[in-house]
Amino acid sequence: MIRVLLADDETLLRTALASLLELEGDIAVVAQCDDGPSVLAESARHAVDVFLLDLEMPGASGLETAAELLAADPGRRVVVVTRHARPGVLRTALETGVRGFVPKSVAAGELAAIIRRVHVGGRHVDPVVAFDAMQSDCPLTDRELDVLRLTQEGRSIAAMAGELHLAPGTVRNYLSNAITRLGERNRHDAARHARRQGWI
Repeated sequence: MIRVLLADDETLLRTALASLLELEGDIAVVAQCDDGPSVLAESARHAVDVFLLDLEMPGASGLETAAELLAADPGRRVVVVTRHARPGVLRTALETGVRGFVPKSVAAGELAAIIRRVHVGGRHVDPVVAFDAMQSDCPLTDRELDVLRLTQEGRSIAAMAGELHLAPGTVRNYLSNAITRLGERNRHDAARHARRQGWI
């Protein structure tokens, strides 16, 4: 049996996916989590072969959680599932050591096949995301794009911090980095720059 830890903050989606994976016969969902800290806690309680992590979770993102899991044990198998498969996220995931990267639109049967492949040491990256990553020249990280997107929507620093589950100072750092990388004067100009380029 392939022991899977499944993490997604959308309860209906998570439980439905767990039920579908259990039908495969060779996959057992040994734990379900709704945020990053729970994943770390459950990983200490269960023997897990493959971690299936939603990219966007409260407490810590799927990539932040993956980074902690892999820092503790680089041999762990992690697959990240996301609704918004941006190229910058893929680059960060691969640098972190994630072995699978798929959009949430993937069929359950295909996801089961990906879990099996990753379990035996293989890798899987969604081909459309991989192609987009090769074409992208965006210099910004995923979090920098997130704060610029929220800037464009008119959010305050405090509102961004709440939505992204970050400290206000961390949000300011991401904004400062984005402004510097794009050579703009302020966060609003940086957001317009990123929008014109199609990055947000």
